[in-house]
Amino acid sequence: MSENGIGESLLKKNKYHEDCPGCKIEHFKETNTGVPFKHLLYVGIVVLCAALPISSLFPFLYFMIRDLHIAKREEDIGYYAGYVGSAFMFGRALTSVLWGMIADRYGRKPVIMFGTISVVIFNTLFGFSTNFWMAVSTRFLLGSLCGILGPMRAYASEVCRKEYQALGMSIISTSWGIGLVIGPALGGFLAQPAQKYPNIFSTDSLFGRFPYLLPCLLISIFSVGVIAVCCLLPETLHSHVGNGEECNDSVALGAAAFESNSPRKSLLKNWPLISSIIVYCVFQLHDMAYAEIFSLWAVSPRKNGGLSFSTADVGEVLAFSGLGLLLFQLFIYPLVERNFGPVMVSRIGAVLTIPLLSSYPFLAMLKGLALMLLINCASILKNVLAVSITTGLFLLQNRSVTQQQRGAANGISMSAMSLFKAIGPAAGGSLFSWAQKRQDAFFFPDI
Repeated sequence: MSENGIGESLLKKNKYHEDCPGCKIEHFKETNTGVPFKHLLYVGIVVLCAALPISSLFPFLYFMIRDLHIAKREEDIGYYAGYVGSAFMFGRALTSVLWGMIADRYGRKPVIMFGTISVVIFNTLFGFSTNFWMAVSTRFLLGSLCGILGPMRAYASEVCRKEYQALGMSIISTSWGIGLVIGPALGGFLAQPAQKYPNIFSTDSLFGRFPYLLPCLLISIFSVGVIAVCCLLPETLHSHVGNGEECNDSVALGAAAFESNSPRKSLLKNWPLISSIIVYCVFQLHDMAYAEIFSLWAVSPRKNGGLSFSTADVGEVLAFSGLGLLLFQLFIYPLVERNFGPVMVSRIGAVLTIPLLSSYPFLAMLKGLALMLLINCASILKNVLAVSITTGLFLLQNRSVTQQQRGAANGISMSAMSLFKAIGPAAGGSLFSWAQKRQDAFFFPDI
């Protein structure tokens, strides 16, 4: 008998507890064989809320650091921008395991709700930043208290039947990818509104005195609406574990996942989980560094090797990228994943990313329509490849553990990934600043 058959037969033997939210979800999955569109819609909205503030600052971060007067030279702006960009991920690296453990103990829903509230508060405060350290501290607190993504990844796999888990992970990675693209687009279009839209916003208005508040405030307003969506989320964690009748779900790989009385395996000894986390961390470091460097490079003057884009130009490129990513995930990715599998798709995406990024320096030699056309195509392709890689790794991580360990497993993944993402902007910003100072030098001339 196949593992899927074993899981279903044992699941039918489970005793459903009337007051257990996890049992209600298991009963719902057993009696409803279709795609849980409503639950997946909730998942997508909440993940979008978590993703929007992460990179929304990158298009205007260059100008924000300049206006805070912390950098002594223009070439040093990237150095300080790296610290602001890293603060969020450093905070999340410190607390993700804790949030995962809390989600395993008290449920996914309370952690998701608290994280959404933290977005409303600290993302708004970041828009009011009047000095460098206020910007760093608000981003750090936002990352520390917003533990949404790990529990949501566990939630998406628990609310779907096994045949739809790939769709659930795809919804998360798509919403996440769209948020990481639409967020910067909002930042690019809405930052410095008094300069861009003087007929609407005066220099003496609130948004004139705080030129980077508007995109942050709109994201926070959206998050207020997401709090209402969080109230509609059904809890998926079983509440009767410990009464001698554990009720494991049928998601984890291997027959051992269906043995209710088997001892829990140490997550650090779970090689399928750890190996997928390692690969995931490497790619996330790369993606975070790219997200910051792309925006810094695009708005930098051409004398420093940039494109001399405005924040609106960057927002336009990222908006097109978001549209392309959405169309790809809805119509193309399911076909590709069905034919090649998530692991092979991740491998192909990783290989294609190398020549794609190597072509970016040559784009700075172009101007006009050719530049806009190629930079949009490159940005769309980069985001498509990144989301394809992430989706496959999400599936591997969630299928390698049981429900009782899924929150902690995703917490470990989030902490490790956040640490790598914290390194990404800091290292990328410093490297970018160093490169701008040495455009006319030989490669490593002092060595």
